[in-house]
Amino acid sequence: MTFDAPDGLYYTESHEWIDPDGNTARIGITDFAQDELGDIVFVELPATDTELDAGDELAVIESIKAVSDVYTPVAGVVVAGNEAVGAEPELVNDDPYGDGWLIEVEVDEDLDTDSLLSAAEYRDQIE
Repeated sequence: MTFDAPDGLYYTESHEWIDPDGNTARIGITDFAQDELGDIVFVELPATDTELDAGDELAVIESIKAVSDVYTPVAGVVVAGNEAVGAEPELVNDDPYGDGWLIEVEVDEDLDTDSLLSAAEYRDQIE
């Protein structure tokens, strides 16, 4: 099976994606991760203004198979949580890179992408 990993995003080895845009970044889980979890039935997100360090838990996702923590690849302050996934958690399954995003953070400083994977590197990891 081939999983989507769009170019232009950065990825973590633990299957999160990040889409930087200036001093903010949108974060979610990858197509591979949502497939591994199965049907997602609940998503818990942090409150706006929550300060996160890189590696902190940013969400809890419950599926019919398991409960899984999601971790932030960057430090920052939560400026938005995707309320739509709270009401419709299946959006993470249906569109993990679009409507199924999880949070937006304002990054503390220039985003260091050196520790993140490119789309090609991530695709190599999951193949």
